[in-house]
Amino acid sequence: MWYAIIADDVADSLPLRKIHRPAHLARLTALNDAGRLLIAGPHPAIDAIDPGEAGFSGSLVVADFDSLESAITWAEQDPYKLNGVYANVLVKPYLKVLP
Repeated sequence: MWYAIIADDVADSLPLRKIHRPAHLARLTALNDAGRLLIAGPHPAIDAIDPGEAGFSGSLVVADFDSLESAITWAEQDPYKLNGVYANVLVKPYLKVLP
């Protein structure tokens, strides 16, 4: 089943994001390579494709997991969560309807 992982960043998270981005992307790449990633990306802190120093306010990942518990475990082990980029993470089931 698909699960939405919705994360909110701490204030001024950009320096931490830059440090931990390679490890964060490696986990997402592994999900993608396994055919389990629907979408993933950050929420810019301002209304711009490139927010520059304004940074990001959080992230959204929608991926396939065996259960809600396994999705929560995966989210809790993300380098952004483990290293203080994320202030909080919400994981909930997601039903893809369109397209």
